[in-house]
Amino acid sequence: MRDVAGFVEESIQKLKAEIKGTAIIACSGGVDSTTSAVLVDRAIGKRLITVFVDTGYLRKGEPEHVQALLKNMGLNLHFVDASAEFYKALRGVTDPERKRKIIGNLFIKIFEREAEKIKADTLIQGTIAPDWIESGGDLRDVIKSHHNVGGLPADMKIKLVEPLRDLYKDEVRKVARYLGLAIAEKQPFPGPGLAVRILGEATRERTAILREACAIVEEEIEAAASHGECELPWQYFAVLLPVKSVGVRGDVRAYGETMVVRAVESLDAMTASASPLPYSLLERIGIRITNTIPEVIRVVYDITHKPPATIEWE
Repeated sequence: MRDVAGFVEESIQKLKAEIKGTAIIACSGGVDSTTSAVLVDRAIGKRLITVFVDTGYLRKGEPEHVQALLKNMGLNLHFVDASAEFYKALRGVTDPERKRKIIGNLFIKIFEREAEKIKADTLIQGTIAPDWIESGGDLRDVIKSHHNVGGLPADMKIKLVEPLRDLYKDEVRKVARYLGLAIAEKQPFPGPGLAVRILGEATRERTAILREACAIVEEEIEAAASHGECELPWQYFAVLLPVKSVGVRGDVRAYGETMVVRAVESLDAMTASASPLPYSLLERIGIRITNTIPEVIRVVYDITHKPPATIEWE
């Protein structure tokens, strides 16, 4: 994208013409959805209702942080705690495609419910090009169904508008920078959240384990980068495997969880390279996770590029 200013102006005019009534946007506080929210807000102002849904699969402190962020941006914010609904819907579900589709369907039901309350007739999503490319269709194979594409129900009752649909992540960041958004450099976080970083059933208990591990990974890598020990990766997080292994705690046999650390470099999310994090940093992460989270016995590092792997594990 060469003409960011032109894209922004053209998008605002197009949104003004396309949205006649009240619109509702699913906003997670990430780069894609927040940039979409600001574009639509500039087009229709207070006729946009920004809905932030706590699915129960967010990172540590994220619900409070995102609410403060969106309110400070002057967006018309509605907060919905739907964590109980999501945990119930995913009970017993282990297949990653089913997870994504269940989450996508439930998101739409919640937004349609909220839209009905405020008489909104349009749903805005922060969908970008990799979302629909990887979700398949026409001649494209399904790599993974993104919840905001492959998880959409066929009987949607609300009009869908996606201002960033044809942009890649690096282009979205350029638009966010042009708009002066503090989230422009924020690392990506999947719409289904920690549910797709938990292989196997994403229970409330397993989510709590992963949430703490993700916080440790983020804190340690960000601290190392700030001290010049390494470059800050494009994306970095923890993954909880459905595999237990034998270990030792206090000279007693233990049988505990296995946690994966994942960090990658990328530009547009279509390809990625595993980050060469220093061993000393990985060692600190491993020690802190196993010392802090008693359920975890083993920590490993993922050195796989995309392709053949995807960035997320599910």
